[in-house]
Amino acid sequence: MDLAYTEQEEEFRAELRSWLGTVLPGLPARPDPLDWPGRRAYDTAWQRTLYDAGYAGLQREGTPTQHLIFLEETERAGAPYVGANFVGLLHAGPTIAAEGTPEQRERWLPPILRGDEVWCQGFSEPDAGSDLAALRTRAVRDGDHYVVTGSKIWTSHAEVADWCELLVRTAPVTPDTPKHKGITWLAVPMDAPGITVRPLRTLAGSAEFAEVFLDEVRVPVANRVGAENDGWRVTMVTLSFERGTAFVGEVVACRRTLAELAREARANGSWDDPGLRRRLGRLNAEFLALWRLTQWNVSEAQRTGGVPGAGGSVFKLRYSHARQELYDTAAEVLGPDAFDLGRTWTVDRLSALSYTIAAGTSQIQRNIVAERVLGLPKGR
Repeated sequence: MDLAYTEQEEEFRAELRSWLGTVLPGLPARPDPLDWPGRRAYDTAWQRTLYDAGYAGLQREGTPTQHLIFLEETERAGAPYVGANFVGLLHAGPTIAAEGTPEQRERWLPPILRGDEVWCQGFSEPDAGSDLAALRTRAVRDGDHYVVTGSKIWTSHAEVADWCELLVRTAPVTPDTPKHKGITWLAVPMDAPGITVRPLRTLAGSAEFAEVFLDEVRVPVANRVGAENDGWRVTMVTLSFERGTAFVGEVVACRRTLAELAREARANGSWDDPGLRRRLGRLNAEFLALWRLTQWNVSEAQRTGGVPGAGGSVFKLRYSHARQELYDTAAEVLGPDAFDLGRTWTVDRLSALSYTIAAGTSQIQRNIVAERVLGLPKGR
């Protein structure tokens, strides 16, 4: 394990910090948080800026540690995050880089990195959320195409996406085969005939999720990533990135939020409560430990080809609960203002409620940790 940065990595940090200091003051105002077409335009314009400067994630042939430094510095500087294209940049793109053919990497990675194309994730279904292997969306082979019929739910940014990383069933479930054996990973164009998107409004009033209905949608076989019926293994690669590195920037954001919360507490007098000070101190230690765990996970991924391992589930499990505790504490500091939907604090608190479900529930993460880290037998 190596938690120290090399001289070259610190040079990279200094270069990036200087560039951010030059570029960020000239950015336009951010759009309304509920304006997803506007946010897509803003987020993809920032992505193009990163691309033109040579900082666009996978574009830069650097180490995972350099990518970690990139996330740390951009978050600390208050730079825009991946936003509407988080699925393409953090999930689909890394999966295609790891599992796609040379032709697939050439087709999809450059547009993701330039901000030309936005992706959404079509995994969960009404009856297949945590039990993802129970999915029913069907894909039937017809020559050089699959014909896809079914529905997905909680599809992030489907209303502004160009592509969807879609899990489908290409082999029926039988008593003799595990249900995860017949799943396939497809890249589906969202403008294909037969696709209907129905936005879902969240508790905070936003509509970044949607239901997606697929009615005999024809998808070229060339859009399959991995072999037919091997989609579960490919999906584990996707989920490794989702749990292992996709939340890295958010840890830095939570540490900044914690500092802002301490300043707020001092300003409104709630800092005088010793119990509150203890909670803030413990949260500071929690997020520092999570940052160190992130460094360890990235260091391990660097040694094993770049794909995060089971340590990502350890991180995701603790991070989800620590984030909720952070915003519960924020509500205590803010008092009645915690219920003002016009404040970022409030929206973030409502969003935090989903973290023990999103990207795999805490129960699923505990099973993974028990089986793959502690070596315990599978639960029945």
